[in-house]
Amino acid sequence: MTHVLLLGATGSLGTVVRQYFKDNTQDELTMMVRHPLMLQRVDANRETAVTGDALNRDDLAQVMTDVDVVIACLSGRLPDMARNIVDAQISAGITRLIFVTAMGIYNEIPETVGLTGNLEINPMLIPYREAADIIEASPLNYTIIRPGWFDNQDDLNYQTTKKGDPVAGHDVSRKSVADLMVKLAHDSQLGHRESLGINRIGS
Repeated sequence: MTHVLLLGATGSLGTVVRQYFKDNTQDELTMMVRHPLMLQRVDANRETAVTGDALNRDDLAQVMTDVDVVIACLSGRLPDMARNIVDAQISAGITRLIFVTAMGIYNEIPETVGLTGNLEINPMLIPYREAADIIEASPLNYTIIRPGWFDNQDDLNYQTTKKGDPVAGHDVSRKSVADLMVKLAHDSQLGHRESLGINRIGS
């Protein structure tokens, strides 16, 4: 059984990730959220809700206890959050981090998929790239996940690509991202210090 610290559990992706872990593992989940009342049906046997903010280093330090893996499905000031998470994990001796950024931060989207999704054209990706750079410069056993456009389709028809390779598609289901996270959380060598693009096959 793995103890997962899930950051961003009330977001559109984090909500799906939380449920997928509950449905497909026996893992324990600690969820640090700014508004715990937004969490639906907390299972007292497996889940713990903690009030906190990833922009607050003290909040992060308090939840980095007996945790095996940290999963971050965050939005907002990502570079600051990434820096805080890295520092808190190093201080706590927690090495495994799974962090969601965005497709296009390495200009890896080919013309056939859509060049406008790349950083060189879309400056909105700058904080996603900055967060990835912070994590890649850390000593942690990280996996950065770079999804395309999320949707709520009920499929696990996905593929991954490594940093430096062009992505093969743009769309992906939230469920697919959650499935990849479960695999990464249970295998510390899978995606070891890698940045993985993820897309629906044929998208």
